[in-house]
Amino acid sequence: MRTITFAIIACLALVANAVSQNGRTVTLLDDNWKFSLGYAGNPAKDFGHGTEYFTYLAKVRANNDTKSPMHPKFNDSTWQTVNVPHDWAVDLPFAPEASHSHGYKTIGWKYPETSVGWYRKHFTVDKADSARHVEVRFDGIFRDAQVFCNGFFLGHEPSGYATQTYDITDYLNFDGENVLTVRADASMEEGWYYEGAGIYRHVWLIESGKIHVSPMGTYVTETFDKDFSKATVKVETKIMNDGLSTSNFTVRQRIIDNEGNESANSGEIAGTLEPKGEKEYSQQLKIDSPHLWDTENPYLYTLLTEVSSNGKVTDTYTTKIGLRKAEWSADSGFSLNGHRLQIKGVNLHQDHAGVGTGIRDELWRYRIAQLKKLGCNAIRSSHNPASPALLDICDQTGMLMIDENRAMGINCEQTGQMRKMIERDRNHPCIILWSIGNEEWAIENNSEGEKTAASMTAYAHQIDSTRPTTVGNAGGTILLRGVDVKGYNYIIQNDIDGQHERYGWMGTGTEETTGCGTRDCYFTDTNQGCMAALNRSPQKGTINEIERGMKFYNSRKWLGGLFFWTGFDYRGEPNPLAYPATGSQFGLIDYCGFPKDEAFYLQSWWTDKPTLHLLPHWNLYRHEGEPVSVWAYSNCDEVELTVNGKNLGRQKMPKYGHLEWNTTYQPGRIEAKGYIGGKKVLNETVETTDDAQKIEITPHKSAMQADGQDIIILDISLLDGHNRKVHDANYEMQVKVEGTGEILGWGNGNPGFKADERPTSDHKYMNFSAFNGKAQILITSIKGKSGNITVSITGNSLKPANVKLIAK
Repeated sequence: MRTITFAIIACLALVANAVSQNGRTVTLLDDNWKFSLGYAGNPAKDFGHGTEYFTYLAKVRANNDTKSPMHPKFNDSTWQTVNVPHDWAVDLPFAPEASHSHGYKTIGWKYPETSVGWYRKHFTVDKADSARHVEVRFDGIFRDAQVFCNGFFLGHEPSGYATQTYDITDYLNFDGENVLTVRADASMEEGWYYEGAGIYRHVWLIESGKIHVSPMGTYVTETFDKDFSKATVKVETKIMNDGLSTSNFTVRQRIIDNEGNESANSGEIAGTLEPKGEKEYSQQLKIDSPHLWDTENPYLYTLLTEVSSNGKVTDTYTTKIGLRKAEWSADSGFSLNGHRLQIKGVNLHQDHAGVGTGIRDELWRYRIAQLKKLGCNAIRSSHNPASPALLDICDQTGMLMIDENRAMGINCEQTGQMRKMIERDRNHPCIILWSIGNEEWAIENNSEGEKTAASMTAYAHQIDSTRPTTVGNAGGTILLRGVDVKGYNYIIQNDIDGQHERYGWMGTGTEETTGCGTRDCYFTDTNQGCMAALNRSPQKGTINEIERGMKFYNSRKWLGGLFFWTGFDYRGEPNPLAYPATGSQFGLIDYCGFPKDEAFYLQSWWTDKPTLHLLPHWNLYRHEGEPVSVWAYSNCDEVELTVNGKNLGRQKMPKYGHLEWNTTYQPGRIEAKGYIGGKKVLNETVETTDDAQKIEITPHKSAMQADGQDIIILDISLLDGHNRKVHDANYEMQVKVEGTGEILGWGNGNPGFKADERPTSDHKYMNFSAFNGKAQILITSIKGKSGNITVSITGNSLKPANVKLIAK
């Protein structure tokens, strides 16, 4: 267990203060879980779960059989040891008869033997803490989770995206070991994309005094003077008394800047609560000359909520806050802090090569950094509430967010999920919209849809009055009347101009096509699961489809901007292909984070960085003598192209466009020169390469924490003897790790990937392969073991390479 001492965990709005026995302590319970597959549909094969005379639903602690994983004395010594975040579906094979939408992994109702997973965590709590209140919190379990502590049933959560918090105070053994048990059943799909399986987000043990802030118990809003010279911060705090006697207490709010100085202090207010009572208290603080949060300078304050009783601090609850004013208008789209801001967004699922949905925090940081290189400033969490860890990173990096509810509906099953999302996430400054759902075709054009959307919007406003709602709309009109900001999934499916003219609606593009295909693939090969970009294979006469959305939304300032589908490739939904393809290919970046051609199109128009990118690469073997169109993505005024020594001319770059030259492919060299204001500023050369001879290893950083959670991402490129990247090299290789690190997983961006992507026993050695000249290896630290790490990579006919890393 890792205890965080006075660390900020904004996703949970918690503070861990291990120094004060009367404050709040937060311990990360991610390490050393025991895991085993169970069995769906046959309790006798599922450790007898549900066959007991008194089941867990019959008695508070019904099962005295030590053969049950629920029992504290159950022998789990033969189970696999894993760290969470963990996705057990990663280790399962692929099969053509498995679920298309979930990437052909052998999980789901057809595969009862691999669709249930059991987890057990052994932990202790200091006897000195026996008078404190103790909770356990799961950020996400996929799915249909049953949770137990020392054999006591804590609760059941069907959704794989909801945070679960349970009071375990009365069930704890302060004189010895305690055991958390989780049964997850992924037989039923909740979405139509790869969702993984298991405890795929963080787990926390939270200790406080008996008088404490309720889970998700602060709600912070801010208002400003006209010139933003003063900010008024309102804090609403829910306080709980989990003791057995009536208690008096005080609540104080303090705002600390990022230098550690106190910016505001509310003073104390007093309250009284009966046993097991809960009440909300409101306080205000004022800040002169506040630092504002925005996408370029994401300044964060720390709100400390201090609860005291009988002269002692019983809880110190931390909420990270960013002061900003976000507004939507039917005239000017989206504005942040009084200035119009064009949303440059992408949709993002939550899986990555090597780990599936079990994405660690550092991997989230890597993914966000890759998107920001393109000029991206916003994410839509499609189609489920975002990971709390991701929201923290978006707050820290200035990435805007649409946080999306998983399912539409007006009863507690749906509105309860939405409430959990909003109450958990409403203090994140990055969130600018609550999405109530996505593409509900059956109700988009009828009154049921409008009424359902309007009811959900009213519920959302009740929980958070500061943000509007939206929905990803596939083409209907009537449902849109029920949300605040109209979300348009694809221009060709929605009458956006007509609706604005008729109704004066405000809106944004919640999905728009990138037109991407497989990285560095220019000829579709369905037998390999590879697809040429739709941008170069026009659908319905549209060349470079990505331009359509860019031009449309940039020419209509009354719209907020758009979110391309998608930022990264993801497993599942390999449309329009099928098996052997296993993953979607519409990402601007592939499954590992390697950019596709279209990423440079966005970099050209979303950033000020001078950009000149040519496509295709010039290793088009077996296509000699065939016609080929050479494209340039660039923000230069003009581009001049030479192919194999022949000048094909200089062209002016249209705004938000691209350039094309038609030629005949022969091996050799293409060269482009980019001009701005008549002056040459860029030169780009692409050559036909020799066979790969070298391995290039590029770590995203050289050092990591020795906490068993941190990772270093190694990007692997294959080079020829002239150090040119070989874009069509698919070599087999081996990786070996020596020292205080291990292999977490690997990938290569191949949308037809079917290999084992992480080690199951020897975490020091693994076979892997490149796809179109690229691969990626994730190296993790070993908890408590600092020291040097050497990663060595070899391959037939390739010069070996290694890199030195360190765990501190």
